[in-house]
Amino acid sequence: MKKDFICIKDLTAGEIEELFALTDKLKQEKDKYSGLLRGKTLALIFQKPSNRTRVSFEVGMYQLGGNSIYLSPGEINLGVRETIKDVAKTLSRYVDGIVIRTFAHNNVVELAEHASIPVINGLSDLLHPCQALADIYTIREKCKKLRGVNLGYVGDGNNVCHSLLYGSSRVGININVATPAGYEPKASIVKEAQALAKGSGAVIKLFHKPQDAVKNTDVVYTDVWASMGQEKETEKRKKAFRGFQINQNLLKVAGRGALIMHCLPAHRGEEITDEVIDSSCSIVFDQAENRMHVQKAILIKLLK
Repeated sequence: MKKDFICIKDLTAGEIEELFALTDKLKQEKDKYSGLLRGKTLALIFQKPSNRTRVSFEVGMYQLGGNSIYLSPGEINLGVRETIKDVAKTLSRYVDGIVIRTFAHNNVVELAEHASIPVINGLSDLLHPCQALADIYTIREKCKKLRGVNLGYVGDGNNVCHSLLYGSSRVGININVATPAGYEPKASIVKEAQALAKGSGAVIKLFHKPQDAVKNTDVVYTDVWASMGQEKETEKRKKAFRGFQINQNLLKVAGRGALIMHCLPAHRGEEITDEVIDSSCSIVFDQAENRMHVQKAILIKLLK
Protein backbone atom coordinates (compact mmCIF):
# COMPACT_ATOMS: atom_id res chain seq x y z
CA MET A 1 0.00 0.00 0.00
CA LYS A 2 0.99 3.61 -0.45
CA LYS A 3 1.85 5.72 2.59
CA ASP A 4 -1.68 7.10 2.84
CA PHE A 5 -5.20 5.77 2.28
CA ILE A 6 -7.09 8.59 0.58
CA CYS A 7 -9.07 6.87 -2.17
CA ILE A 8 -9.86 3.27 -3.12
CA LYS A 9 -8.69 3.88 -6.70
CA ASP A 10 -5.14 4.17 -5.29
CA LEU A 11 -5.26 0.47 -4.38
CA THR A 12 -4.77 -2.33 -6.87
CA ALA A 13 -7.16 -5.28 -6.91
CA GLY A 14 -4.31 -7.34 -5.45
CA GLU A 15 -3.82 -4.92 -2.57
CA ILE A 16 -7.54 -4.97 -1.82
CA GLU A 17 -7.52 -8.76 -1.71
CA GLU A 18 -4.47 -8.68 0.60
CA LEU A 19 -6.35 -6.37 2.96
CA PHE A 20 -9.38 -8.66 2.87
CA ALA A 21 -7.27 -11.76 3.52
CA LEU A 22 -5.76 -10.01 6.54
CA THR A 23 -9.24 -8.94 7.66
CA ASP A 24 -10.32 -12.60 7.55
CA LYS A 25 -7.46 -13.48 9.88
CA LEU A 26 -8.22 -10.58 12.21
CA LYS A 27 -11.81 -11.76 12.56
CA GLN A 28 -10.86 -15.40 13.07
CA GLU A 29 -7.81 -14.97 15.32
CA LYS A 30 -8.24 -11.60 17.07
CA ASP A 31 -5.96 -12.43 20.01
CA LYS A 32 -3.07 -13.37 17.71
CA TYR A 33 -2.78 -9.73 16.59
CA SER A 34 -3.51 -8.05 19.93
CA GLY A 35 -0.05 -6.52 20.42
CA LEU A 36 0.84 -5.78 16.83
CA LEU A 37 0.62 -1.97 17.18
CA ARG A 38 1.83 -1.71 20.77
CA GLY A 39 3.43 1.69 21.33
CA LYS A 40 1.74 3.21 18.26
CA THR A 41 -0.58 6.23 18.55
CA LEU A 42 -3.30 7.31 16.12
CA ALA A 43 -4.62 10.88 16.01
CA LEU A 44 -8.29 11.32 15.05
CA ILE A 45 -9.00 14.78 13.59
CA PHE A 46 -12.79 15.02 13.37
CA GLN A 47 -14.54 18.10 12.01
CA LYS A 48 -17.79 16.13 11.65
CA PRO A 49 -19.74 14.14 14.27
CA SER A 50 -19.20 10.41 14.21
CA ASN A 51 -20.41 7.16 15.71
CA ARG A 52 -19.02 4.26 13.64
CA THR A 53 -15.85 5.92 12.34
CA ARG A 54 -14.62 7.12 15.71
CA VAL A 55 -15.58 4.04 17.73
CA SER A 56 -14.32 1.55 15.13
CA PHE A 57 -10.92 3.24 14.86
CA GLU A 58 -10.51 3.73 18.62
CA VAL A 59 -11.55 0.18 19.49
CA GLY A 60 -9.53 -1.20 16.59
CA MET A 61 -6.36 0.54 17.78
CA TYR A 62 -6.99 -0.68 21.34
CA GLN A 63 -7.44 -4.27 20.16
CA LEU A 64 -4.14 -4.05 18.28
CA GLY A 65 -2.37 -2.76 21.40
CA GLY A 66 -2.11 0.88 20.31
CA ASN A 67 -3.53 4.19 21.51
CA SER A 68 -5.72 6.83 19.90
CA ILE A 69 -6.22 10.54 20.58
CA TYR A 70 -9.48 12.22 19.57
CA LEU A 71 -9.10 15.83 18.43
CA SER A 72 -12.47 17.59 18.28
CA PRO A 73 -13.33 20.46 15.90
CA GLY A 74 -12.78 23.05 18.63
CA GLU A 75 -9.35 21.73 19.56
CA ILE A 76 -7.86 21.82 16.07
CA ASN A 77 -10.14 24.20 14.10
CA LEU A 78 -8.26 23.04 11.02
CA GLY A 79 -7.11 25.79 8.71
CA VAL A 80 -8.41 28.56 11.01
CA ARG A 81 -6.60 28.36 14.33
CA GLU A 82 -3.63 26.81 12.59
CA THR A 83 -2.75 26.00 9.00
CA ILE A 84 -3.25 22.45 7.78
CA LYS A 85 0.44 22.35 6.86
CA ASP A 86 1.51 23.19 10.41
CA VAL A 87 -0.94 20.70 11.93
CA ALA A 88 0.45 17.98 9.67
CA LYS A 89 4.07 18.75 10.50
CA THR A 90 3.40 19.01 14.26
CA LEU A 91 1.38 15.82 14.57
CA SER A 92 4.02 13.99 12.54
CA ARG A 93 6.41 14.59 15.47
CA TYR A 94 4.00 13.13 18.05
CA VAL A 95 1.93 10.30 16.57
CA ASP A 96 2.28 7.44 14.08
CA GLY A 97 -0.78 8.03 11.93
CA ILE A 98 -3.72 10.39 11.38
CA VAL A 99 -7.38 9.76 10.55
CA ILE A 100 -9.16 12.85 9.28
CA ARG A 101 -12.95 13.22 8.98
CA THR A 102 -13.64 16.55 7.33
CA PHE A 103 -15.79 18.52 4.92
CA ALA A 104 -13.53 19.61 2.04
CA HIS A 105 -11.61 16.79 0.36
CA ASN A 106 -8.72 19.20 -0.22
CA ASN A 107 -8.15 19.17 3.56
CA VAL A 108 -7.35 15.44 3.37
CA VAL A 109 -5.06 15.89 0.38
CA GLU A 110 -3.19 18.83 1.93
CA LEU A 111 -2.76 17.07 5.27
CA ALA A 112 -1.31 14.00 3.54
CA GLU A 113 0.97 16.17 1.41
CA HIS A 114 2.66 17.73 4.45
CA ALA A 115 2.55 14.84 6.94
CA SER A 116 5.50 12.47 7.14
CA ILE A 117 3.23 9.80 8.68
CA PRO A 118 0.30 7.89 7.10
CA VAL A 119 -2.98 9.79 6.66
CA ILE A 120 -6.29 7.92 6.39
CA ASN A 121 -9.38 9.52 4.88
CA GLY A 122 -12.10 8.89 7.48
CA LEU A 123 -14.60 10.81 5.31
CA SER A 124 -14.69 13.89 3.13
CA ASP A 125 -17.49 15.45 1.12
CA LEU A 126 -16.08 13.73 -1.97
CA LEU A 127 -15.15 10.25 -0.72
CA HIS A 128 -15.72 7.71 2.06
CA PRO A 129 -13.15 5.00 1.25
CA CYS A 130 -13.12 3.19 4.62
CA GLN A 131 -16.88 2.75 4.43
CA ALA A 132 -16.89 1.45 0.86
CA LEU A 133 -13.96 -0.90 1.46
CA ALA A 134 -15.79 -2.43 4.45
CA ASP A 135 -18.96 -2.66 2.34
CA ILE A 136 -17.14 -4.56 -0.41
CA TYR A 137 -15.58 -6.87 2.17
CA THR A 138 -19.08 -7.54 3.56
CA ILE A 139 -20.36 -8.38 0.06
CA ARG A 140 -17.42 -10.78 -0.37
CA GLU A 141 -18.22 -12.34 2.98
CA LYS A 142 -21.91 -12.85 2.21
CA CYS A 143 -21.80 -13.65 -1.52
CA LYS A 144 -18.55 -15.67 -1.36
CA LYS A 145 -17.25 -13.75 -4.37
CA LEU A 146 -16.94 -10.24 -5.82
CA ARG A 147 -16.53 -10.52 -9.57
CA GLY A 148 -19.94 -10.65 -11.22
CA VAL A 149 -21.97 -9.61 -8.16
CA ASN A 150 -24.71 -7.13 -9.12
CA LEU A 151 -25.07 -4.12 -6.81
CA GLY A 152 -27.91 -1.61 -7.05
CA TYR A 153 -27.33 1.75 -5.37
CA VAL A 154 -30.40 3.95 -4.90
CA GLY A 155 -30.16 7.51 -3.57
CA ASP A 156 -27.81 10.47 -3.68
CA GLY A 157 -24.66 10.44 -5.82
CA ASN A 158 -22.62 11.33 -2.74
CA ASN A 159 -19.26 10.45 -1.18
CA VAL A 160 -20.32 6.88 -0.39
CA CYS A 161 -21.59 6.40 -3.94
CA HIS A 162 -18.30 7.74 -5.33
CA SER A 163 -16.21 5.33 -3.26
CA LEU A 164 -18.49 2.40 -4.13
CA LEU A 165 -18.00 3.24 -7.81
CA TYR A 166 -14.22 3.19 -7.42
CA GLY A 167 -14.23 0.05 -5.29
CA SER A 168 -16.70 -1.92 -7.41
CA SER A 169 -14.84 -1.11 -10.61
CA ARG A 170 -11.57 -2.32 -9.06
CA VAL A 171 -12.87 -5.72 -7.92
CA GLY A 172 -15.36 -6.59 -10.67
CA ILE A 173 -18.70 -5.80 -9.02
CA ASN A 174 -21.34 -4.63 -11.51
CA ILE A 175 -22.90 -1.46 -10.10
CA ASN A 176 -26.13 0.29 -11.08
CA VAL A 177 -26.70 3.76 -9.64
CA ALA A 178 -30.14 5.39 -9.56
CA THR A 179 -30.48 9.04 -8.55
CA PRO A 180 -32.99 11.80 -9.24
CA ALA A 181 -31.97 14.12 -12.08
CA GLY A 182 -29.43 16.62 -10.78
CA TYR A 183 -28.17 14.34 -8.00
CA GLU A 184 -25.94 12.05 -10.08
CA PRO A 185 -22.41 11.12 -8.97
CA LYS A 186 -19.69 13.40 -10.33
CA ALA A 187 -19.11 12.77 -14.02
CA SER A 188 -15.32 12.79 -13.55
CA ILE A 189 -15.53 10.01 -10.95
CA VAL A 190 -17.87 7.94 -13.12
CA LYS A 191 -15.41 8.32 -16.00
CA GLU A 192 -12.47 7.22 -13.83
CA ALA A 193 -14.45 4.27 -12.48
CA GLN A 194 -15.39 3.19 -16.00
CA ALA A 195 -11.72 3.24 -16.95
CA LEU A 196 -10.87 1.05 -13.93
CA ALA A 197 -13.75 -1.28 -14.79
CA LYS A 198 -12.09 -2.22 -18.08
CA GLY A 199 -9.47 -4.09 -16.08
CA SER A 200 -11.90 -6.00 -13.88
CA GLY A 201 -14.80 -6.58 -16.26
CA ALA A 202 -17.22 -4.61 -14.07
CA VAL A 203 -20.20 -2.90 -15.70
CA ILE A 204 -21.33 0.55 -14.50
CA LYS A 205 -24.79 1.91 -15.37
CA LEU A 206 -26.56 5.11 -14.30
CA PHE A 207 -30.34 5.45 -14.07
CA HIS A 208 -33.00 7.91 -12.92
CA LYS A 209 -35.50 5.22 -11.91
CA PRO A 210 -34.75 3.08 -8.84
CA GLN A 211 -36.59 0.11 -10.37
CA ASP A 212 -34.04 0.04 -13.20
CA ALA A 213 -31.09 0.03 -10.79
CA VAL A 214 -32.30 -2.77 -8.52
CA LYS A 215 -33.69 -5.12 -11.20
CA ASN A 216 -32.23 -8.60 -10.70
CA THR A 217 -29.53 -7.38 -8.33
CA ASP A 218 -27.84 -9.37 -5.56
CA VAL A 219 -27.40 -6.38 -3.25
CA VAL A 220 -29.46 -3.20 -2.80
CA TYR A 221 -27.70 -0.25 -1.14
CA THR A 222 -28.93 3.15 0.03
CA ASP A 223 -27.82 6.14 2.09
CA VAL A 224 -29.43 9.24 3.58
CA TRP A 225 -30.82 11.77 1.13
CA ALA A 226 -29.28 14.76 2.93
CA SER A 227 -25.77 14.29 4.32
CA MET A 228 -24.11 16.31 7.07
CA GLY A 229 -23.74 19.89 5.89
CA GLN A 230 -26.83 19.63 3.68
CA GLU A 231 -29.43 20.10 6.40
CA LYS A 232 -30.81 23.25 4.75
CA GLU A 233 -31.65 21.16 1.68
CA THR A 234 -33.59 18.52 3.61
CA GLU A 235 -37.12 19.47 2.49
CA LYS A 236 -36.04 20.09 -1.10
CA ARG A 237 -34.33 16.70 -1.19
CA LYS A 238 -37.31 14.90 0.32
CA LYS A 239 -39.36 16.08 -2.66
CA ALA A 240 -36.66 15.25 -5.20
CA PHE A 241 -36.11 11.76 -3.79
CA ARG A 242 -39.79 10.83 -3.49
CA GLY A 243 -40.07 7.34 -4.96
CA PHE A 244 -36.47 6.44 -4.12
CA GLN A 245 -37.26 4.75 -0.81
CA ILE A 246 -36.07 1.18 -0.31
CA ASN A 247 -39.28 -0.62 0.62
CA GLN A 248 -40.90 -4.00 -0.02
CA ASN A 249 -42.53 -2.85 -3.25
CA LEU A 250 -39.18 -1.80 -4.73
CA LEU A 251 -37.51 -5.02 -3.58
CA LYS A 252 -40.00 -7.09 -5.60
CA VAL A 253 -37.99 -5.96 -8.64
CA ALA A 254 -34.64 -7.02 -7.14
CA GLY A 255 -33.23 -10.51 -7.22
CA ARG A 256 -34.80 -13.09 -4.93
CA GLY A 257 -33.32 -12.71 -1.44
CA ALA A 258 -31.35 -9.58 -2.37
CA LEU A 259 -29.20 -8.36 0.50
CA ILE A 260 -29.89 -4.89 1.95
CA MET A 261 -27.09 -2.45 2.80
CA HIS A 262 -27.01 1.01 4.37
CA CYS A 263 -23.91 2.80 5.66
CA LEU A 264 -25.81 4.37 8.59
CA PRO A 265 -26.99 6.52 10.25
CA ALA A 266 -30.39 5.71 8.70
CA HIS A 267 -33.35 8.05 8.54
CA ARG A 268 -35.94 5.33 8.98
CA GLY A 269 -39.13 6.05 7.10
CA GLU A 270 -37.31 8.21 4.54
CA GLU A 271 -34.73 6.41 2.39
CA ILE A 272 -35.51 3.01 3.93
CA THR A 273 -38.41 1.48 5.87
CA ASP A 274 -38.20 -0.26 9.24
CA GLU A 275 -39.57 -3.40 7.62
CA VAL A 276 -36.62 -3.58 5.22
CA ILE A 277 -33.73 -2.51 7.45
CA ASP A 278 -34.85 -4.93 10.18
CA SER A 279 -35.53 -7.82 7.79
CA SER A 280 -33.63 -11.09 7.56
CA CYS A 281 -32.09 -9.88 4.28
CA SER A 282 -30.53 -6.83 5.94
CA ILE A 283 -26.76 -6.98 6.49
CA VAL A 284 -26.58 -3.38 7.67
CA PHE A 285 -25.10 -4.16 11.07
CA ASP A 286 -22.64 -6.65 9.62
CA GLN A 287 -21.43 -3.73 7.51
CA ALA A 288 -21.07 -1.61 10.63
CA GLU A 289 -19.08 -4.29 12.45
CA ASN A 290 -16.80 -4.87 9.47
CA ARG A 291 -15.77 -1.22 9.49
CA MET A 292 -13.62 -2.05 12.51
CA HIS A 293 -12.13 -5.25 11.11
CA VAL A 294 -11.21 -3.78 7.72
CA GLN A 295 -9.81 -0.61 9.32
CA LYS A 296 -7.64 -2.75 11.60
CA ALA A 297 -6.17 -4.32 8.48
CA ILE A 298 -5.54 -0.85 7.01
CA LEU A 299 -3.85 0.27 10.25
CA ILE A 300 -1.58 -2.77 10.27
CA LYS A 301 -0.57 -2.24 6.64
CA LEU A 302 0.16 1.46 7.15
CA LEU A 303 1.54 1.65 10.70
CA LYS A 304 3.46 -1.58 11.20
